[in-house]
Amino acid sequence: MTNVLEMKKAHKVLALMDYIPSPAQKGYTNKTLYVNLSDNSIKSKPVTQQMKDLFIGGKGFGLWLLWKAVNENTKWDSPENEIVISSGPLGGTSSFPGAGKSLVVSISPTTGSIIDSNVGGHFGPLLKFAGWDAIELQGKADKDVIVFIDAINKKVTIEEAPLEAVDAHVVSEQFTEMYADSEEEKQNISVVSAGVGSDHVLIGCLNFSWWDWRRQGTRIKQAGRGGIGSVFRNKKIKALIVKTSNMRPKWTIQQRQPEPVKGV
Repeated sequence: MTNVLEMKKAHKVLALMDYIPSPAQKGYTNKTLYVNLSDNSIKSKPVTQQMKDLFIGGKGFGLWLLWKAVNENTKWDSPENEIVISSGPLGGTSSFPGAGKSLVVSISPTTGSIIDSNVGGHFGPLLKFAGWDAIELQGKADKDVIVFIDAINKKVTIEEAPLEAVDAHVVSEQFTEMYADSEEEKQNISVVSAGVGSDHVLIGCLNFSWWDWRRQGTRIKQAGRGGIGSVFRNKKIKALIVKTSNMRPKWTIQQRQPEPVKGV
């Protein structure tokens, strides 16, 4: 079986953008990430005051960015259709329920209309920690690719990834293992994937991984509405990965020590 080192060596970098992660201020990093898989372009876009005043959260940002990207003739499988993922201004905070949610917006294969789907897990907060309020995925790749947001090395890449699995439960484990330099780093990685089923149906889900330190393995949450996973695979994206520095507390299980017996 091919190991993750051999898989990584088989990658071919198609595009690379260096960047400086922006810390969130009042809920916003004031930057969104744009990735086009047709021409392998990557760029940063500013978050305007209008976006913050009128569209506010993850769903609003997704609708606004998608509106700016498509036209009246765009279908779900048109190259200009986008998948937009955003977590909103409360993403990654620990004081509000649901602050780990991501909102995903695209044109749906099942309805032909714009759909949004929310999902739990760690991707939304980690995207924010990596310096981005949202990510737009547009265009179509020729071969299976990954998009890797690496906040440690301050770069975003589009890479051909021929050897990894497509199935979500496998590929999330593979990329978590591949990009974590230690066991502790696994909690700072999240993988978005769609699975091989999305190659054949219009109701594919998007799967968002998170590292479960109790079970010592990846677990998956789904953005299940609208068939956005089918859009993901139609663009030939095998995985979207984000990796950040350790910005969360390291949870450990405290072993209770037995009390000494009196008189001994």
